[in-house]
Order: sequence, then structure tokens, then C-alpha cells
Amino acid sequence: MRHLMSPLDFSVEEVAQLLDLARDIEASPEKYAHICDGKKLATIFYEPSTRTRLSFEAAMMNLGGNVLGFSSAASSSASKGESVADTIRMISCYADICAIRHPKEGAPMVASMHSSIPVINAGDGGHQHPTQTLTDLMTIRSLKGRLDNITIGLCGDLKFGRTVHSLINALVRYENVKFILISPEELKLPGYVREDVIKKNGYEYKEVERLEEVMPELDILYMTRVQQERFFNEEDYVRMKDFYILDNAKMSLARPDMLVLHPLPRVNEIAVEVDADPRAVYFKQVQYGVYVRMALILTLLELKG
Repeated sequence: MRHLMSPLDFSVEEVAQLLDLARDIEASPEKYAHICDGKKLATIFYEPSTRTRLSFEAAMMNLGGNVLGFSSAASSSASKGESVADTIRMISCYADICAIRHPKEGAPMVASMHSSIPVINAGDGGHQHPTQTLTDLMTIRSLKGRLDNITIGLCGDLKFGRTVHSLINALVRYENVKFILISPEELKLPGYVREDVIKKNGYEYKEVERLEEVMPELDILYMTRVQQERFFNEEDYVRMKDFYILDNAKMSLARPDMLVLHPLPRVNEIAVEVDADPRAVYFKQVQYGVYVRMALILTLLELKG
């Protein structure tokens, strides 16, 4: 039995196999429509989510399975003080596989240690978000044709952004990836990611504050929102939330084949006018997320064959 806690839980070869399976699901969804008949996915979300939770649920239903779970800690026995360990023991009696999101870093790992079914980390605090990373990798590989030899700009909240941390961890396993870190001083990438992941692995990076100055260099621009829920006070959030707004004027500086990704939800860091630009692929990214999660469910349940 395997769990998915981090993007690094799968080798580069296993990631390639997973993305190949996701592409096959995209091409021939009818082939997979009943492969999870009689199986149940539990989505236990202690933190609000739209895309990730519904994506998991859509994925399981597309495979013919059923879903159960809760969408906030308040609607679960956590509000009565039940531990994550006890909750997962109970969930293991009801479901075949579980996706958990929790505001505390490491909570999904605790769940996996007490579970008798596969557990998927659907986001833990500012730490990891492996299924979003797999979605990002599928989006880049599908639309660029490769995961190596790219320059990626990561823009916005690099301090608290678990999607950014997960993606960097995944991309340092591919050759000739250059990172451009675009953020205000207060939201810079933490040293443990910058030094222990990028620099230690010998990858090139630079840190800048102005998005405009690096737009012409980018193959990928990964925008992120400033996350209000990670701030300790409202003043800091208000001061930072409009630091970067991607609009048509900035897009005019970019290469014709640059892609704009965003893990969503967006607030106002991408102007609505950009949605019409064919380089804006964040809604395609959402669809890829369903295929990736379908492939992951099949892989962890050992049903892909």
C-alpha cells in the first residue's frame, strides 16, 4: 500500500507513467468509466477548497466510484476534539482511499501512519500540495512537450505558497530548469527551499521584485495569489495583496509561446482581460487536474492495469 505525501514520493519514471496514464484517460475516458465500480473515495477537508475537493470527487465519479466525506473541520468530529489519527482509523472502515486537506503541516503524514487505506495529501498548510504539482507537470508537459530545458517564473506569494514549494521540489529532478523568483521582500521564497532545494541541486535562479523586467525570458509564468488565510494580521495582507497584477500590457512583453499557469483561486492578481489570451491556460490546468487525480486513484488502488 502506497500513500502520496509529497511529489517526491514518486520517482521521475513513475511520474512519467502517471502522466502517460492521465493522457490516455484524457484521450479515451470511456475505457475507464467503470474501473472503480464499488470503490469509495473519502474527501476529508479540514480547510475550505473548491477545485481540489471537487476535482477529486469528479475524478472518482468519472471512474465509476462513489464519494463521501466532509468539507470543513466544523462539519466533522474534529469540532469535538477528535484527532486526525482517530478520524482516519474510522474513515478506513468506510472507504477504499482517502484525500485529506489540513491547515497543519504534517497532518496528512500522521493520517497515513494510522491508515489501512491509501492516503493522498490534498494540501497541508504552507507545506506541500502534491496533486496540484502533478497537475502543473501535466499542464506543462502537455502544452510544452517537455519538463526540462525551461525557464519558469514563480510570482507572488512564494513564502506561504505550498503549490510553489511543491513545484520547485518536483522540477529540480529535470535537466536545465531555470527559476526566476518574483516577489516582494516580505514574501520571498523561504531559505530552506531556495538553498536546500534549488541551490543544493545546482540549479540556476535569480530573485527579482519587478515582473516586467523578466517577462521576455519566461517559458512559463506561474502566478499565485497572496493568501489572506496565511497572514497573522490584516494590515500586512492589504499592503501585499495588489503587489502584482498581470494584465494585457505585461503580457505584451512575453514570448508568443509563454504559458501562464495559476493554481487558483485567483483574487485580482490576473486581470480578467488576460483570460482571452491563448497563453492563459489556468482553466485548462483545472481540467488536467481531473485526469491526473483519476490516474492517481487508479495507481494507488493498483487498478490501472
